[in-house]
Amino acid sequence: MTVATHDEHAAAHPALQHHFEDLGQQHEASILGMWMFLATEILFFGGILCAYWVYRIMYPEAWALGAHQQNTLLGGINTIVLIISSLTMALAVRNAQLGRRRGQVLMLVLTLLFGCTFIGVKMVEYHAHYVEGLLPGAAWHWNEVPAQAPKVQLFMSFYWSMTGLHALHMVIGVGLLLWIIWRAARGQFGPEYDAPVEVMGLYWHFVDIVWIFLFPFLYLIHGAHHHG
Repeated sequence: MTVATHDEHAAAHPALQHHFEDLGQQHEASILGMWMFLATEILFFGGILCAYWVYRIMYPEAWALGAHQQNTLLGGINTIVLIISSLTMALAVRNAQLGRRRGQVLMLVLTLLFGCTFIGVKMVEYHAHYVEGLLPGAAWHWNEVPAQAPKVQLFMSFYWSMTGLHALHMVIGVGLLLWIIWRAARGQFGPEYDAPVEVMGLYWHFVDIVWIFLFPFLYLIHGAHHHG
């Protein structure tokens, strides 16, 4: 295929935006755009994690107590669910690159189901925390270790804010997946044009990686002293 015919073919593609020379340039720009967005996200989550670590060093007992309140089994299940969803997302991108419509739709739907499973399990955890009085503020009534209760409340503030922000990113991801699935089912993505699926994949992997950090930070802390 000559360069001229390739350009003519690309220019005719309905997905090509007018301000790009060809689909290749558009693809690179969209990928770069997502990487720039993810860089700001890394700074954002990084700032919260730094604050978390400062307090973790200051209040090791309270942090261990806070982690003791978490359902490690549910957290572990969710970790596995997200790791598998990253695999299905990667396979969706691969199927799009190979022009396999059914394969990409199947893998995107599986990714969506795993994402919804994660959110569902998280809601179960949140409800349990609320019932146990572990929601900071007016609803707080956890007092198993009175001396540590205010500091445990601080830990739970970090827990709710970090997992809440992550869950919000998951909900946004599910919404984006629905849009990508709709487009994939209509045969819009293939070897020439797979950028939206690839960009979706970058976002999804990022959200998964954030959880890979949050799980050990919030669930797997073992302090020197454990109170009942």
